[in-house]
Amino acid sequence: MKVKYFAWVRERVGKAEETIEPPATVRTVEELIAWLSGQGEAYAYAFEKPKVIRTAIDHAHVKSDAAIAGAREIAFFPPMTGG
Repeated sequence: MKVKYFAWVRERVGKAEETIEPPATVRTVEELIAWLSGQGEAYAYAFEKPKVIRTAIDHAHVKSDAAIAGAREIAFFPPMTGG
């Protein structure tokens, strides 16, 4: 699946997007964030506060317990404020 990173999440990870293949045991957004956090220092830093990270699966905003099975694209971004 393709994973995209936006704003400071992208800055901390050090890339805008990548294609990943998490293990079959990773079934939800929350589990994906935990797995990514274990992929190196940059990921651990980017996801150090997982509760503030927002997620979209195939362009639809989802909660952390959303299933990732069948997702073509998952995007991670910080909370946004309007003006």
